[in-house]
Amino acid sequence: MQEQRIYLDFNATTPIAPEVAAAINQALAEPFGNPSSEHWAGLPARQAVEKARAQVAALLHCSSDEVVFTSGGSESNNHALKGAFFAQGGRGGHIITTQVEHPAVLNPCRFLERLGASVTYLPVDRFGRVDPEDVRHALTPHTILISVMHANNEVGTLQPISEIARVARERGILSHTDAAQSAGKISARVDELGVDLLSLAGHKFYAPKGVGVLYVRKGVCLEPLIHGAGHESGRRAGTENILLDVALGTACELAQSWLGVESIRQLRDLFWELLQTRFGKRVVLNGHPTERLPNTLNVSFVGKIGSTILSGLEGVAASTGSACHSGSVELSPVLKAMKVPPEIGMGAIRFSLGRTTTREEIEQVVSRL
Repeated sequence: MQEQRIYLDFNATTPIAPEVAAAINQALAEPFGNPSSEHWAGLPARQAVEKARAQVAALLHCSSDEVVFTSGGSESNNHALKGAFFAQGGRGGHIITTQVEHPAVLNPCRFLERLGASVTYLPVDRFGRVDPEDVRHALTPHTILISVMHANNEVGTLQPISEIARVARERGILSHTDAAQSAGKISARVDELGVDLLSLAGHKFYAPKGVGVLYVRKGVCLEPLIHGAGHESGRRAGTENILLDVALGTACELAQSWLGVESIRQLRDLFWELLQTRFGKRVVLNGHPTERLPNTLNVSFVGKIGSTILSGLEGVAASTGSACHSGSVELSPVLKAMKVPPEIGMGAIRFSLGRTTTREEIEQVVSRL
């Protein structure tokens, strides 16, 4: 008999929420015009996009005109990094980031190094956290941007973003955070974080793939990543995708009602307790014990290979790291930066829970393990 399918890879992507699907279907039937058109067909389309923008702004606690719709987290990160670099004149700019960022930050940084940028990749401690004082010490007279993720996609560790943003603000330097994994799960209010730029990705919190946002604080000047007509207040050319914008706005509105609900954190903690009871010292927690995403449990089975374990868990969807590295038997770059020994790190599995995860599913996975 085939085992029940259990999805524990919500950090990779989430299903589309029914409310979001309903909003897409409504948008399919109604505002078909071009949002830039001034006539009767364009007005409803523009209103739909601006309503969605306001819904995103409400989640981030910012002004609607600070919200730029993008194709996802990768584009948002690229726009923040490259936009800041080119707006500052290009060659010679210094960027500070960390060794545990998503490739959507690390690879643009490496690209900019080819164009003359200098980049400092800061180390992290054994929990995956960067020290704000290390950020301060890395500053140079040429530093133009500090980019540190809000929550790590593999181990869930939260970074001290508000402290890092304060260091940047004291020196008049732009600060950016990749909040793709945190937005919709914990508070990502820009007034609390203090950042100038923030990226989010819709498919991480029940919107479709292919839509995201870059928050740009008023007064911040970025070179557009996509040049063309004056869409998104001149910051991102291309006719607006009404369906995806409406979907993301609806997902943001839903997320506000989910923030602070403890059920996922409780299930995650139960999962860890059951694993400890069953495996004892043969299982190790990766990431910060408390300062991490409420849905994320990254554990290592000592002396084992995570991908081998997953291959034996028929019907269980989880990851050996980020989805970008899934199936690899090499030690995760994130765990390597955390100085996790290979005999522990090679046995790492990331279980990430979602709104539909149940206690019965958690107990069943422990039993199968």
